[in-house]
Amino acid sequence: MQTLENNPAFIHGGPFANIVHGCNSVIATKAASKLADYVVTEAGFGADIGAEKFVDIKCRKSGLRPNAAVIVATVRALKYHGGVDLEIITEENVAALEKGIVNLERNVENVSKVYGIPCVVSINKFTNDTAAEIELIKTRMKKLGVPVVLANYWAEGGKGAAELANVVGGLCEQKSNFSFVYEDVDTLWDKINKIAKRVYRASEVTADAKIRGQIKKLQDDGYGNYPVCVAKTQMSFSTDAALRGAPENHSINVREVRLAAGAEFVVMVCGDIMTMPGLPKVPSAEKIDLVNGKVVGLF
Repeated sequence: MQTLENNPAFIHGGPFANIVHGCNSVIATKAASKLADYVVTEAGFGADIGAEKFVDIKCRKSGLRPNAAVIVATVRALKYHGGVDLEIITEENVAALEKGIVNLERNVENVSKVYGIPCVVSINKFTNDTAAEIELIKTRMKKLGVPVVLANYWAEGGKGAAELANVVGGLCEQKSNFSFVYEDVDTLWDKINKIAKRVYRASEVTADAKIRGQIKKLQDDGYGNYPVCVAKTQMSFSTDAALRGAPENHSINVREVRLAAGAEFVVMVCGDIMTMPGLPKVPSAEKIDLVNGKVVGLF
């Protein structure tokens, strides 16, 4: 495929990270790497599930190692983590943003310290974002020593991402201390515990006797060297979608275990999550229209 500005793009795979591995195919990434100096690939949702699976599943299986990471943040998402209701999310609320920015700080810490990848924070700018809100994010990220760029690519296309591209290029020249969250030789139970405690900041992982028995059987049957793929909500570091911000010392409950033998990973379903998502009752397409030659209703 190509973008509106004629940049090449590989559209190949991309299952949601809240239920599967959240990455495009290894074939697409390796093919792109042979054809370009820089390749940008998405790992979503979030650095807690998307990036973790990119590191511990895709990179582990493929031998790929990222030179840099871009952590995309929006003002309204951080205000949501600060307790703001969605109905008023576009209104300026610096106090809520200051409360919710701990979520971004946690993601930055995971990427830079747990995964060991040089990173930049990209603020995905929207029309309702205010100067005070943007300045707060920049100030807090500066304290962490992480570069932050205000990107306006949704409105300006490539021009709005030029500064970000230059920063990423510089990061790619830095030394990476890339690291997995767990090792191949760890047991399946140890792997889910390391993910929960190192990435989600949970205090414990729980499971009833039946689930523990299934995990042990998979281990005994020779699947213990497989990576673990956690199915959980993307709305929180915990398994409770209502627990916003950067919760700590919470409990991760494994309620179901599934073997994905073909993909070669073990899925651990945690908390209340639908593993076969459907479309909303009112799709976004109903709000999109063409008025006087301009597309409206996208945002």
